Amino acid sequence: MSLNGDLAVVQLVVGSALASLEANRSRIDDLNVYPVPDGDTGTNLTMTVRALAEAVDNTSAASRESLARDVARGALMGARGNSGVILSQIVRGATDVLGEASAPTIDARAAAQALRGASDAAYRAVRRPVEGTMLSVIRELAEEAEARAPEKPAIEELLLGLVLRGEAAVARTPEQLQVLRDAGVVDAGGAGLLELVRGIAAAVSGEALPQALPAEAHPGIEAIHQELSRYRYCTVFLIEGDGLDREALEKQLEKIGDSLLVVGDRDAIKVHVHTDDPGAALSLGSAVGTIDRIEIANMHEQTQQREERLLAAVSDVPTERATTGVVAVVAGNGNRRLFESLAKDVGPLHVVEGGQTMNPSTADLLAAVQYLLGDLDADASPSGARKVTQ
Repeated sequence: MSLNGDLAVVQLVVGSALASLEANRSRIDDLNVYPVPDGDTGTNLTMTVRALAEAVDNTSAASRESLARDVARGALMGARGNSGVILSQIVRGATDVLGEASAPTIDARAAAQALRGASDAAYRAVRRPVEGTMLSVIRELAEEAEARAPEKPAIEELLLGLVLRGEAAVARTPEQLQVLRDAGVVDAGGAGLLELVRGIAAAVSGEALPQALPAEAHPGIEAIHQELSRYRYCTVFLIEGDGLDREALEKQLEKIGDSLLVVGDRDAIKVHVHTDDPGAALSLGSAVGTIDRIEIANMHEQTQQREERLLAAVSDVPTERATTGVVAVVAGNGNRRLFESLAKDVGPLHVVEGGQTMNPSTADLLAAVQYLLGDLDADASPSGARKVTQ
């Protein structure tokens, strides 16, 4: 295959992968509870692949090897968030193999080698790999490809098999990671990676993209109400320079935060860190090179926005008419919202303001009960009570 042919294929599969992610972006955002519940995994993956697509469109590569380098660099430069940075390493691991492929077309054996390279690169990028994440999914995809490669299936057939293995791998993530099991969701990063594979499979087989998956049942209360990240700011930036020492920088950055990823080479490094002091992280970067593409997100604010968005979605879900009601004595706005969100599960709910030092009167409680029973008109709600219906 000529270079122009290679470029056309890359543009096709990247464009299809991006379209698949775009179609499922909101659903993947809503699944996001790990490593922090900031609800942006779908967005970060989409923006990373969009940057990769732009790099492919603007490449001036003169060989398959240089095209592979441009693809890897585009992913690194545009990587967003934890998931996007890991994805950039998956891309790099795969392109390192495919860029050196001598066959005119990519067969099952080369695809298996590329996926193994992708998996190994992703695991190397994460200082403390955690199973039940997109790492598990890319590893299982590599294992599946390696198991099928000896049979020499057509690449279209291989990719369809990888979609099925990816679906099973994503479904297993709650069994591997407690926070997912507690929240009742699958891993968002793994779900996003699966959509990328779906897009690639559709492009290679010549089939239309599958219809976007419907949002599964709205996430339950366990998935909506999540603890805030220990640190406030998700900080991502690029460092460019000569002879950059990735490991030395990583040792310095680990002192000021967590969820740390420092990936790249001696010419360009992408940093992702959760910290309370983005300025300190940027100073460490600027001390060794030129920093660029700085992105700082307030994860506490993102978590609150995700919670409000999902609670609003839950409140819009119609349910059967309830036969019971609940009166809850609650202190504080945050606790009040939590109890109100339970209305869809317990039926009509009265929240009465109160607590250990401000107990409501017996009359207030009786009035609330009577109101729920319909003994009072809807407009005669007891003072201090708030009615929440299904």
